Amino acid sequence: MVRERGEVMGAWKLTGVIAGALGLLGIGITACGTVTGQGNGGHSARNAPVSAASVAGAGQTANGSVRATGSPRTGPVPAGFAATSVTFVSPSEAFVLGTAPCVHRPCTSIVRTLNRGRTWRGLPAPVTPLTYAFSGRAGVWGIRFGTPSHGFVFGRGLWETRNGGENWIRDSWPHGSIISLAVIDGQVLALADRCRTAGNGCGPHAILLRRPLGGGRWVTAARVPSPALAYQTEAIATRATVAAVLAGNRVLVTGNGGLTVRSRATPCTSPRPGFATSVAVTSTHGLALLCTGQGFTGHTIKRVYVSRNDGRSWTRSGQPSSLGDGGVIAAASTAHLCIATYSAASWLFCSADGGARWSIVRTEPDGGMGWSDLGFTTSRDGVVVRGPADTDGNTDNRPGWLLLTQDAGAHWHRVRF
Repeated sequence: MVRERGEVMGAWKLTGVIAGALGLLGIGITACGTVTGQGNGGHSARNAPVSAASVAGAGQTANGSVRATGSPRTGPVPAGFAATSVTFVSPSEAFVLGTAPCVHRPCTSIVRTLNRGRTWRGLPAPVTPLTYAFSGRAGVWGIRFGTPSHGFVFGRGLWETRNGGENWIRDSWPHGSIISLAVIDGQVLALADRCRTAGNGCGPHAILLRRPLGGGRWVTAARVPSPALAYQTEAIATRATVAAVLAGNRVLVTGNGGLTVRSRATPCTSPRPGFATSVAVTSTHGLALLCTGQGFTGHTIKRVYVSRNDGRSWTRSGQPSSLGDGGVIAAASTAHLCIATYSAASWLFCSADGGARWSIVRTEPDGGMGWSDLGFTTSRDGVVVRGPADTDGNTDNRPGWLLLTQDAGAHWHRVRF
C-alpha cells in the first residue's frame, strides 16, 4: 500500500479549463488537477497483507456503478510525489496513493507500476485532499485493490473504482472514518468509526463491516472496542482467505470474508506483559501478536506471541528491541515476521525463526517519521512506506518513500517514482 503526491507544471491556461470540466465529473487527474497525456493503461493492483466529489457521466451506469471502459488514462508521475499508502494485487502490480506540491488543490495523486517499481505512471485520483486518521479533517489516507480493476480509496468516506482508476465514485455508505479496509475471499471488510476532531479522538467502538466485492449492502460483522489501539491502515491483517482484527484484549478472526467471525482472547491484558497492539496472519490457522507495555523515554517493552490454532491458544515467542513506541507486526510466513516502530528514529525489526530472535534490519534517523502499510505479498516480497505523506501537497515535506524487500525483510531498498 503506498500513498504519494505530485505536481506537474505546464500550460495552465489550457489544462485548467480541461481540469475544471473533469472536476464537474468528480475526476481528479494525477498531477494535481493537470491533465496528463494519455497512454496505454494496463493492470494495477494490491495484495492483502501482505490497504469528495461523486463521479457522474463517463462510464457511469444509471444505478451509479461504473462500467469498465478499457485501460485507464495514464500520465507522468507528479514531480515531488510522496507516498502515503500502497496496495499490491500481485508481486509486480501495485497502486500507490500519495500527493505532491501542486497549483490547483486538492493534490491527491495515484501512481501505478506493472513491474514492481521499475517504472511508474500516474492515474486519476478522487478529488479530495490527503490527510491522516487523527486529523479530524475531511480527506483520504489509504488505498486497497481487490483485483487489477476494482479498488478503493478510503479515509473520511469511501471512493470506489471498477475500471482500474479510470473513474472514481464516492460511496454513500459507510459514514464516518474508514480506518482500515481489505478485500478478501470475495468480500470487502472495512473497519469504520465516527472520528471527530483530533483533540476529541474517535468513539469508544469501531464497527467491522462487510460487503460483497461485486456490490450490495454493508452489514455489521462485529463491534470492535478500543479502536485507538489499531488506528493503522494495516489494522485488518489478511493472508489467503483469513483476516484478523484486534478488538481490545481479544482478536477477531474470520476465514470467509467476515460471514462468520470468531473472537479469541489474547495473553496481553495488563501493562506488565503489555497490551495487544498489532496482529498478523501467518498461515491458514496461524497468527502472530505484538504486545507492548512499560513505556519509557521512547522505548516500550515488546513481546511477541504466536498461535497455530486461530488464537485458541498462544505461545510466547520472543522479545524484540525496546526501541520505539508500540509498533505494527506483519508476516511473510510462519517463520518470517517484521515489526515497524518509531520514536526518536524509525526502525524495522525482523525475525527469521517465528519471532524467537530479532534483528534491527533498518534504522532511519528521521526523528520518528514512522511507517505505514507494512505487509507482504508473498513469502519473500514485502513493502512498507517510510514517513508517509499526511498533508495535501505534502506541506510538511515528509519523505513518503516506498521500500521493498525480496528476502522476507532481511534487506530493504528504496524504489523511486
